Amino acid sequence: MVTLFQALNLILNVIWFIMITQIIMSWLINFQVLNLRQPLVAQIWYGLNNLLEPAYRPIRRILPNTPGIDLAPLVAFIVLIIAQRALINNAGFFYGY
Repeated sequence: MVTLFQALNLILNVIWFIMITQIIMSWLINFQVLNLRQPLVAQIWYGLNNLLEPAYRPIRRILPNTPGIDLAPLVAFIVLIIAQRALINNAGFFYGY
């Protein structure tokens, strides 16, 4: 069971890192620090969007339409943090205490 806890924790940490990377890249692109005409930047950006879009799409359907601001990453990030905290708070279940 310890291995299951570690695997779930690792998966949530990887998702956290990917979301942080996408959020920071979106800021850098919007402030024109990064340019999507650069092939490497475009590949990374579209790859991250393809990874995270399945998680954002159901959230966007529920949230109200806010022009200019996409709140789906924020909601997904909060849900991810709650899932991490719930996993850590229930670690005793995995360790058999």
